[in-house]
Amino acid sequence: MNILLKSATILDEENRGLHQKVRDILIKNGIIEKIADSIKADAKTKVITLPNLHVSKGWIDSSVSFGEPGYEERETLANGIRVAAYSGFTDIILNPNTKPLPDTSGDVVFLKKTAGEKGARVHPMGTLTMNSAGTDLAELYDMKNAGAVAFYDFKRPLMNANLLKIALQYAQGFDGLVLSFPMDSSIAAHGVVNEGAMSTKLGLKGIPALSEEIQIARDLCILEYTGGKLHIPTISTANAVNLIAEAKKKGLDVSCSVALHNLCFTDDVLEEFETNYKVLPPLRTRKDTEALKKGLKNGTIDLVTTDHLPIDIEEKRIEFDHAAFGSLGLESAFGVLNSLFDTETAIRLLSRGRERFAVPTTSIKEGELANLSLFNPEGKVVFTKENIRSTSKNSMFIGQKGKGSVYGVFVNNQFILS
Repeated sequence: MNILLKSATILDEENRGLHQKVRDILIKNGIIEKIADSIKADAKTKVITLPNLHVSKGWIDSSVSFGEPGYEERETLANGIRVAAYSGFTDIILNPNTKPLPDTSGDVVFLKKTAGEKGARVHPMGTLTMNSAGTDLAELYDMKNAGAVAFYDFKRPLMNANLLKIALQYAQGFDGLVLSFPMDSSIAAHGVVNEGAMSTKLGLKGIPALSEEIQIARDLCILEYTGGKLHIPTISTANAVNLIAEAKKKGLDVSCSVALHNLCFTDDVLEEFETNYKVLPPLRTRKDTEALKKGLKNGTIDLVTTDHLPIDIEEKRIEFDHAAFGSLGLESAFGVLNSLFDTETAIRLLSRGRERFAVPTTSIKEGELANLSLFNPEGKVVFTKENIRSTSKNSMFIGQKGKGSVYGVFVNNQFILS
């Protein structure tokens, strides 16, 4: 396939010669063949001309769930990776959130083969423990060889501190990345929202900030003892930011992420008991959201994730206490993030994470593989239900104002236009 992108503004801070320049980009057989002020297309080349077209390195999301195998009613892999591509993502880190759970090399191979190359590229994680039960380590080394980029018991706290110690020690032998969900379940208990004034007002059981912070403090102490590589996904409290900042000052190899909705919303939105706002970790306070934004700006927080989690309607349209945790995030990600930060910062955040998860890096240069996200950073938008292409519709961003729109991606030698 030959593609010519006309008059594209390139955003690539690592390529200062082209950053913010308007250029034509010629792609042949998946490779960037030429970048110039003006390129004339031949008869075999498809010309793409789009209003205010901007191009960046392909975006990556470090926490995406679908459903297949086991929960196809939520989302299939085939539709999920197309949704990711329509949303501007060329790569996703796939959470181990299926039935059966991916705790063997065969499970990882199945996910990679089933996903194929019909949308965003899938990089699966394997579970950290067998069946995510927190008792015995899963087949970490074999899964790594099969293509697993990290190991994580998705949204399940690892309460056995010694098991985390062993995992961090063992994974060093093959440069494995270990994830630990930041919640002490003995303190969180059966909480469903942030513990505070709003939980008291609504009569809902709370999840204290302490449950997150005490788990992070424990995990960082273990990491300091063992060494290794630790990633803490979706932190949500101000003190969590402080704990990780101190650990980085010590030189510990720790990274962390924040879910986009924890930057946008506080627990004040729970007044109407809308279950699409029920997420884990929960929406916190204004003090927390401001600290999280500051942590992103100063580099304490490494990644922003959509924490995309499709949930079918039967598990959401019930009493708040019994509803499942989770919200969609892929389709709304760019518009929301681009409204919270300036465009260059938004693109920088969307592009981070490849090195941490050992995903091949790309750049916008002649001779490089074309792995591009295409978008228009201007224009006010309101996210609606009609914008959702996921099978499930559980998005807390419906009605949210954003800025800019996504055109699609070029990935796997395919131009996928939304």
